[in-house]
Amino acid sequence: MITIICPIYNEERRIEACIQSIIEQDFPHEEMEVLFVDGMSTDRTHEIVGTYSQQYPFIRLLDNPKRIAPSALNIGIQNAKGDIIIRLDAHARYPNNYFSQLVSKLRATDADNVGGVCNTLPAKDTPMCRAIAHAMSSPFGMGNSHFRIGTDREMWVDTVPFGCFRRDIFDKIGLFDEELVRNQDDEFNGRIIRHGGKILLMPQVVVDYFARDTISKTAKMFYQYGLFKPLVNKKLHKPTTLRQFFPPLFLAGVILGGLLSFFSVTIMWLYFSVLILYILLGLFAGLRCTHRWPDLFLMPIVFAAIHFSYGLGYLDGIIKVLAHGKISVQSNH
Repeated sequence: MITIICPIYNEERRIEACIQSIIEQDFPHEEMEVLFVDGMSTDRTHEIVGTYSQQYPFIRLLDNPKRIAPSALNIGIQNAKGDIIIRLDAHARYPNNYFSQLVSKLRATDADNVGGVCNTLPAKDTPMCRAIAHAMSSPFGMGNSHFRIGTDREMWVDTVPFGCFRRDIFDKIGLFDEELVRNQDDEFNGRIIRHGGKILLMPQVVVDYFARDTISKTAKMFYQYGLFKPLVNKKLHKPTTLRQFFPPLFLAGVILGGLLSFFSVTIMWLYFSVLILYILLGLFAGLRCTHRWPDLFLMPIVFAAIHFSYGLGYLDGIIKVLAHGKISVQSNH
């Protein structure tokens, strides 16, 4: 028996495609249960999942009064019957051998968590949506996050999306941390590694992930990723990756350089040269993703939104953790 857990909130636009990709899995339906944990949706999400649960007995709908992802995951784990747990996201569409490949690899290796790579798709067929999707698949935008930018070989990594876990790992190291509205997967995977476990990335397993449909939603998401990262570092007693430091350092340099430019012509020219170089690098990185001119010219804007939002969130997170030891934000996304 495997248990699939999917936190949901106001997903009426995406939830049916997600459910269909689950129903079409080649894994036997009688050997799995699917738990959709709803953060009190205000749209038709609850109704849609309820209709499918009446038709397919292995689909169940649970309520998540706390309305955040880590509590949804924990509710799912506490209600799970399976000895293997797979964590899904409603913003994604899964290949029909997704469960069977992950389960087979988990059983064949000493990994504690296995996952695939994300093929990030635009939410809509517009230049801005395409630019957002391209930026989230680019090394310039995401650094060396292999599950986002892809890889051609299986490799041990620090984190994977939509992972497949042995049930007993939660007994060994605990559940997801409900202080972390964002980055709960990073912290949990960091805990796995800290306890001597391993996380395996499988490039042959590809998930279609739909990016946010506006630059403001994308910026908010990356701001929250940055905001909770210092708290993750505090809980793990060390940084999870080096790439997390580049956006806040770059943002700090932009702010400091802008201030110092008022006092020195040399610094001002150097400052604007760095900004121009950043834009050119964004365009060059964009050329590796697309040759559509509208998309290409939007790429530096999207890169800046991702990097500056993450950096601002990270700096804000450091201040909050140092001042209060915690971060108080409520979000369903």
